[in-house]
Amino acid sequence: MTGSYEANTDQDATRQPPPPVSLMTAFLYWLKLGFISFGGPAGQISMMHTELVERRRWISEHRFLHALNYTMVLPGPEAQQLATYIGWLMHGTLGGIMAGTLFVLPSLAILMGLTWVYLVYGDTPLVAGILYGIKPAVTAIVVFAAYRIGSRALRNGALWALAAAAFIAIFALNVPFPYIVLSAAIIGYIGGRVAPDRFRTGGGHGASAGSYGPALIDDSSPVPHWARFSWKSTAVHFMAGLAIWILAEGALYLAYGWQGPLTQMGWFFTKAALVTFGGAYAVLPYVYQGGVEHHQWLTGTQMIDGLALGETTPGPLIMVVAFVGFVGGWTLEIFGPDSLLLAGAAGASVATLFTFLPSFLFILIGAPAVEATRHDIKFTAPLTGITAAVVGVVINLAVFFAWHVLWPEGTQAAPFSGRFEWFSLLITIGAFFALWRYKVGIIPVLGICSAVGLVYSLLV
Repeated sequence: MTGSYEANTDQDATRQPPPPVSLMTAFLYWLKLGFISFGGPAGQISMMHTELVERRRWISEHRFLHALNYTMVLPGPEAQQLATYIGWLMHGTLGGIMAGTLFVLPSLAILMGLTWVYLVYGDTPLVAGILYGIKPAVTAIVVFAAYRIGSRALRNGALWALAAAAFIAIFALNVPFPYIVLSAAIIGYIGGRVAPDRFRTGGGHGASAGSYGPALIDDSSPVPHWARFSWKSTAVHFMAGLAIWILAEGALYLAYGWQGPLTQMGWFFTKAALVTFGGAYAVLPYVYQGGVEHHQWLTGTQMIDGLALGETTPGPLIMVVAFVGFVGGWTLEIFGPDSLLLAGAAGASVATLFTFLPSFLFILIGAPAVEATRHDIKFTAPLTGITAAVVGVVINLAVFFAWHVLWPEGTQAAPFSGRFEWFSLLITIGAFFALWRYKVGIIPVLGICSAVGLVYSLLV
């Protein structure tokens, strides 16, 4: 009888929405996420879905996917923007800034420390062995994330077909990501008019409640007062963001002149944040061209090493810009040969500030309009189409990772040349099954795989 009573109590609890979340509780969660958000954008989005939608039920799946659809359209890091959106929806402007900042700050600190180690000590067997195990684990995390997002976002054959078409377009035809997004939005808009039931976000009203129980911010929850669109709020946020940019870039200009390295970093990373759509992998070619070829802040080899560090640290993968800024400040000795660490930290901080500032503005200015159109199929159907296409793009990302991990000597001309890393394949398969079948957390999986990789590299 006692067991039956406890089971009924648990069931009753899941039928009730969770209690209101304090700002401090949200602060602690976003801080924790900043330290454990491994796996790139796909893994981070999957992690937020598991924690916020399934376990804590702070937000319904419909509201989560609607926010995700919007961030997918924006230039910049979609996972960080999604965290900002949810934090804003829960606690207003302060909550959004808090969530987005905490998503980035731990990564910035960790990456600066690792970059310093990289520049001072270079390659070591210890670091190489750990990376050998982590890279296939990251591949498994991305594959698992594609499975999780796809199983929830692709509710019918039309959306599956759209995801498959997006994968073929980017994998086989090399279609740029912005064109894929635009095409998916057009298809979604047309589909929303021709077959609206197939293009409803999250499977329609009440879908999440049936799966996980009522959420604090549920499908039918009214929009909080701070999330209602107003021209005054839009103007205030825009002017505040513009003022921060002018003060920061103006201070660098007055201190170092327009051609000063830090001033140029501020301007360059502002452009990178505004003109690059498609997340981290879309921004990398632009950053490579500007940082390596034009400004010569670092070498091509260093850029590749920076990407490896970015893949194996928490936070958005676009944080590789902090690596570029750190190496640039260090290499140019902007504060003299005796202050290399300070120069690197300044470069990384400038790169991070100017890269992420527009991301906050996109959410704080645009999210109220997105919330106002949440139930309008004319606006939600294109976003649903975009999410389906992004699933295909994430699968392409998984293939990209797998190729570089399993055939590390492969090139574009001969992708399967060189040795095949069979042990990396075993680590990838083991990590995927640990995540999928046994529900092991991402941090334990990364820890175990890094240890296995280190032992194997030392033995061979």
